[in-house]
Amino acid sequence: MRIAVAKETRDGESRVAMVPELVGKLTKLGYDVVIEAGAGRAALIADEEYVEAGATVDERALETSGLVVSVQPLDPAAIRRLTRGAATISFLPTNQEPGLVADLRDAGVTAFAMELVPRISRAQSMDALSSQALVAGYRSAIVAAGMLRRFFPLNMTAAGTVPPAEVVVLGAGVAGLQAIATAKRLGAVVKAYDVRAAAAEEIRSMGAVAIELELETLEGAGGYAREMTEDRAARQREMLTPFIADADALITTAAVPGRTAPMLVTSAMVEQMKPGSVVVDLASETGGNVEGSVPGEVVRIGNAQVWGGKNVPSQMPGPASRLYAQNIVNIVTLMTDQTSEDGSFAPDFADEIVAGSCVTHDGAIVHEPTREALEGPLEKPPAEPPAEPAPATDPEAQA
Repeated sequence: MRIAVAKETRDGESRVAMVPELVGKLTKLGYDVVIEAGAGRAALIADEEYVEAGATVDERALETSGLVVSVQPLDPAAIRRLTRGAATISFLPTNQEPGLVADLRDAGVTAFAMELVPRISRAQSMDALSSQALVAGYRSAIVAAGMLRRFFPLNMTAAGTVPPAEVVVLGAGVAGLQAIATAKRLGAVVKAYDVRAAAAEEIRSMGAVAIELELETLEGAGGYAREMTEDRAARQREMLTPFIADADALITTAAVPGRTAPMLVTSAMVEQMKPGSVVVDLASETGGNVEGSVPGEVVRIGNAQVWGGKNVPSQMPGPASRLYAQNIVNIVTLMTDQTSEDGSFAPDFADEIVAGSCVTHDGAIVHEPTREALEGPLEKPPAEPPAEPAPATDPEAQA
C-alpha cells in the first residue's frame, strides 16, 4: 500500500507531515512512501532527501495512494483526487470547517483528525496537539525576549547591575510550561498561573513562582480546564491585575480545542503595564486570551506591544515537522495490521484511539458531535404504543 505525503497548500503553512529520517519506519511496516514534489521545501527539506531515505516523488501521489497524511486538511480539489475508500490523517478542525467534513463524507474518504486523539496514556505518543504546543510555547518565550528591549537575565558588571526581566505566564499546559522553562533558561524571573490547582506544582518544578489566587480550582476532563463562570472570570482578572501590571512580559497560552479561548486579560489590564512591555497571546487565533490581540499582527495597547499568535508551530517548521511526523508514524503503526508484510492499513474501529479520532468513514460522518452539527440529531424511532391492559376479572362471574 502507498502512503502519500501531501504538499501543504494553505497560506503560511510551512510544516510537512513526514521527514526523511522517519520514512524508514513506514517502509519497515511494508508501506511504499510517496511524496508530492516540493512537499518539504518550506521546511527546508529537499525532495532528494526523501528519495535517499527510501521514498519516491510522484506528482500523482494523492490519486494513487490508499492513505494520505498532511498537516492541514486537504482542500476540496485534493479531496476529489482521492480514490473512494482512501483514508487521510491530518489536523481537521471540524467546528471551523464543516464544509470539508461534508466533502470527505461525500467522497467516501475515511478521515482521521489529530485533534481528536483521546488524551489517554496509551495515546501520548500520538498527541499532536501536545507536540505542537511544545513548539509554540518555546517560540512564545523567544518572541517575548526578542521584542522586549531589555535583558531577560540578571547582569552584574563593573558598570553596574541590570536586574532581570519579570515574565508572567498564564496557562500551564504543555505550551505554558515550555514558555516558563524557556524564559527561565533565558534568565528571567517567571511567575505563572493556571486555573487548575494541580498545575501549581508543575509550575514550581520549572523554577517559576506559582501565582495562587483564592479561587476554586477548575480541573476538567483530559487534563483541560473546565469553563469558568463570568463571575469567577471577573474576580480572577481583578486578582491578576497587579501581577500583570508589574510584568515586563506577559505570555498567555490558555486554549481548549474546539472552544473559544477564554478572555483572561482585558485591554484595561494591559494599559496598566509599564512602557516598553510586551504581551504574547498564543491563543489569538481562537478568540484570544488578551482583549484586542490580532492573529498575525503586533498591535499597541497602552504602553505595551501585543503580539497575536498565528499558526505559531509553523514558524519553527523543522522541529514542528519532526515531532508531528513522529505522531503520524505512531498512529499509522497503531492502524497497521502487524501480521501482514505488505503494509496493510487496517484501522480497528473497536480501539478507542481509532474510533475517537475518526470523523468520516464509509460515506458517513461518524464523529457524533460533528454529525449532529452538520446533519442534526438522529431521529428516534417512534415509541411502541403501550399495551392495552388485560380486562379485569369479575369476581362474581367467577363465582
